[in-house]
This record gives sequence, C-alpha cells and structure tokens, in this order.
Amino acid sequence: MPDVQALVNDFVNKLKKRKIEGSQATARHTAELLRSVISQQRIPYTNQAGALVDAVKAVGEQLIAANSVELAVGNIVRRVLHIIREEDLSLTAAAIGDVNISPVSDDDEDEIGRDRPVLSAAAVAAASRSTLRPPSLQTLLEEVPNNAAVHHSSSSGGDSEGKSRSADKSSRSRKLKHDVIEAVNELIQDISTCHEQIAEQAVEHIHQNEVILTLGRSRTVMEFLCAAKEKKRSFRVFVAEGAPRYQGHVLAKELVARGLQTTVITDSAVFAMISRVNMVIVGAHAVMANGGLIAPVGLNMVALAAQRHAVPFVVVAGSHKLCPLYPHNPEVLLNELKSPSDLLDFGEFSDCLDFGSGNGEPLLHVVNPTFDYVPPKLVSLFITDTGGHNPSYMYRLIADYYSADDLVVQGKQAAQK
Repeated sequence: MPDVQALVNDFVNKLKKRKIEGSQATARHTAELLRSVISQQRIPYTNQAGALVDAVKAVGEQLIAANSVELAVGNIVRRVLHIIREEDLSLTAAAIGDVNISPVSDDDEDEIGRDRPVLSAAAVAAASRSTLRPPSLQTLLEEVPNNAAVHHSSSSGGDSEGKSRSADKSSRSRKLKHDVIEAVNELIQDISTCHEQIAEQAVEHIHQNEVILTLGRSRTVMEFLCAAKEKKRSFRVFVAEGAPRYQGHVLAKELVARGLQTTVITDSAVFAMISRVNMVIVGAHAVMANGGLIAPVGLNMVALAAQRHAVPFVVVAGSHKLCPLYPHNPEVLLNELKSPSDLLDFGEFSDCLDFGSGNGEPLLHVVNPTFDYVPPKLVSLFITDTGGHNPSYMYRLIADYYSADDLVVQGKQAAQK
C-alpha cells in the first residue's frame, strides 16, 4: 500500500509544475487521490465523519494552494466533503429509523406505532449534525466503562454489552468508509464519462445545415459536434484558431478526421464571420456561481460578437467544472500569464533591449494571458452532463452539487452586498 503523504506530495509537485493540464484530468486525479486518503484513514469510534472531513480538508488545502488556477481541484475536494456528509446523514437516518422500520402487517401497525416514537426529519438532521461535531467531555466519559459501580455478578453482562457496542461502532465505521469510497468511485466514473453524457444531447441542439462557430480546442466540444454528425446532421464548423497556441488548428484536424466540414478562421475575423453563424458552441475552464465563465483567452470577444448579432452562445461543461465561488472572491485567480515565447522569439526579444540606459531594461514588454472572463449576461445556455440549464439557474445547480459547502452561502451574501 503506497504512503498517502508520498502520493499527496507527488501530486502537489505535478500541480506546481503544471504537469497535469485540463480540468478533466485534474479532477480525476484529485478524486483518485482523495479516495486513497479516505481508504487509508483510521476512523475513531466517535465523530467518524468528522475525522474523514478533517483528513480531506487537510489534503485539499495543500492541493488548492499548489495551483489556484485549477479550480477543478477545489471543486472535487468540496464535492467529496459533501459526499462524506451525505453518506453519514444516510447512515444516521437508517440507524435511527430502525426503530420504526420493520415488516409488520396493516392490522398491527397502529398498535405498534403507539409504542414506538415517530422521528421527524429535523431530529434525523440534528442527529447527523451531532456526529460531525468534536466529541464532548460527557461523550468521552460515556465511552469509558465505570467498573467500580458495577457488581461482580453483573460484570460478564456489562462486558458483553460493551463488546457489542464496540462491534456496532466498528461495523458502522467500516460501512461509512465503504459507502464514501463507493460514492467517490461513482464520481470518478462521472468525470470520465461526462463527455459522452453531454454529447448525447447534441442532436437536440444542432440542426440540419447550420453553421457552428467555436474557439480553441475543447474535447467536450469536439465530442458534442461529432455526436451530432453521427446522428446524420449535416452542418459546417468555423474554428477560430486560438492564438498564440493555435489549439484551433489541432481541433480542425480532429474534426476533419471525423468527417465534419471545417473552416479555420483567424481570431480577428470572428466579427466579420459571425453574421453567417447560427450558433456558438464553446467549452470553459470553470463555471462560476454567478453563471460567469473562466474560459480560453479571446472567448469574451466571441461572446460580444454573438450578442451583437443575436447568435445563441452555448457553453458545454462537465459538472466537475461547476465552481461554488464568485469571480470577486479573493481566492479566485482569474488569469495566469504564460511564457512570452509563445508570442515572440527570444532572439527577437533580445534585440529590443535598451543597452544605452545601463540597466538593460526592455523597451518591449510581452503579456500572454491564458483566460478570459465571460459575464453570465453573454451566455444563452449551459449544457452539462445533467442537461441544459439557463444561466440564471446555475447558482441553484451549483448549490445542490455542494449543498453542504458554506462557501456557496458566503458567495451569495457577498454578491448581494
């Protein structure tokens, strides 16, 4: 069994050195690491869910600090925390509900119901919340057997009862860990198959003889377009090249290899060509709680062009890209500057140094941002692996995905101020 801390340190180094690219790969690796953390975490008899939450939080803080631009890391950490709380709530409800759940006939139900307490949803939730709190002194004392107060004649019965309680708690801790791991496995599966789930909706949005515009390279977009092609839809795709990395050239080759009619245009030609376009379909790096996008640089220009010509602007993104933070949150890094070598050769750059000033300061500066921010008012529709959603619905969708995370509430309160 590999050492968990060694796995964490290795993943942190990869994030710092940008060796893992793409939200999907980052999200999958994060979920797999947290699964290893949970599987090797020793759970105490008391506050079992709290122990798992603390372990995941400790690792999550290291991962988020390693690369704050990759918001998918924080998204998966919050999602796993939500899973732990939900599974603990489910086990607590099942344990409390055992009082009322039994195979009885309709004739005996009224008579038995008089002797058994009826538990409300509030009582179940309160019991679940108590399991997440640190153990109190009274709780700890209750776990210690008081041998002095027990007569010798009843010692065997007390030991038997204590062993039974210990076995029950051990069984519940194993059940909690097992259920959490199973839920994380489902999360990893959802991350791996999100492209296929989104692509299944393509035929509902792309129609015959339409012209689709996209920018850069997105695997989700490519699978979405190819799925419509496989459903016998005939359409043309305009691909903006996405300078300076020209990922659009790679996407165009992939689309042509799949049999789609493709036209490559320069980024500056978007406004000139948008009048011929029926729909813009793009991917995103992250979807914020207000419905705004952190997306490849140049996409805000495309969104403005689409709004000017009343062209639908559609965003396809997996659920792992839904972020419960707002763009004005201080912990959100909206951009990252890449190497100037993508725009200008170092040899040409050295020719622009001002050697006469004595300090060698360059007269030419190169700025190479990675992302754009697209406000929600420019987005027409979000298509995720759970279906199509209006931008105004994104907050509720994200709140359901991370319903136990306080950051959603804090972000909403900050937005209302």
